[in-house]
Amino acid sequence: MKVGFIGLGNVGGKLSGSLLRNGIDLTVHDLNSALVDDFVARGAARGESPAQLMRDCDAVITCLPSPSASDAVMQEMLPEVSEGKIWMEMSTTDEAEAKRLGVMVIERGGAAVDCPVSGGCHRADTGNISIFAGCDRETFERILPFLTTMGRRVLHTGELGSASILKVVTNYLATANLVTCCEALVTAKAAGMDLNTTYEAMKISSGTSFVHETESQVILNGSRDISFTMDLVKKDAGLFHEVAKRNNVPLEVAPMLVDIFDDGIARFGERELSPNIIKRLEQATGLDILAPGFPPEMTDDEPEEAGYEVIPQGKGQQAAE
Repeated sequence: MKVGFIGLGNVGGKLSGSLLRNGIDLTVHDLNSALVDDFVARGAARGESPAQLMRDCDAVITCLPSPSASDAVMQEMLPEVSEGKIWMEMSTTDEAEAKRLGVMVIERGGAAVDCPVSGGCHRADTGNISIFAGCDRETFERILPFLTTMGRRVLHTGELGSASILKVVTNYLATANLVTCCEALVTAKAAGMDLNTTYEAMKISSGTSFVHETESQVILNGSRDISFTMDLVKKDAGLFHEVAKRNNVPLEVAPMLVDIFDDGIARFGERELSPNIIKRLEQATGLDILAPGFPPEMTDDEPEEAGYEVIPQGKGQQAAE
């Protein structure tokens, strides 16, 4: 199968790189011609437009910065959707928007999947990231080889739109973890604790998390670079809020996180790296939350391995009953 990939940014460039590295027949498109040139030099075909990719490829993947960008690209592709074509939305987007665009594809005889990723850019770069996929089971089986090439753990989440819900839920948890890690590190420093020792205490305790074991390292290094910015945190928090609002869930912690990042954006700018939300506390206390021996950016030291489908706990038992 021929695959088209639209959006070669921080995440998309790494996911499409995994496809290219593993021999997939790949055509790429991006508004940044330099990114396309790099892929062409490595063996990919140059796409002329979203419409041309949908016309000439069996499956087209989009990985774009906003729902409005996905909509604009879809409007170009729709006339070329026909029986058997697959659209795979790997952007972080709203469940309702994934469904709205997906229905347009399905009405024209194609198949639609929302399949966002989770686990950090460093794991996207090595094909070891996790992928959620929302679609019918038949479509999931068709695209599973591509998903397991781009990611290590692949979870079929249910119908179209379900993956986008789980993506914003997990991003919300990551944001909450980031803010609490910042508060914990600053409080430990203020109390006279050595930050190298504090990092290890948090890591080996019940207080650890994926965010601590990754983002706390670049916080302590001082680079704060995880290739993710405050405006993207705010966008994802807004998407989570919309899911909760549609389902009549009265949120308590989430509004506080939005206020924290609104303040961070007002102080430091919307394109500031998201871990630098800790600068609010550094400024308030006069403390520098730095420690020696931590890396400036995260790298994945796990070898690239073939991906596999994750079966939800209890699902096998439920099916047997």
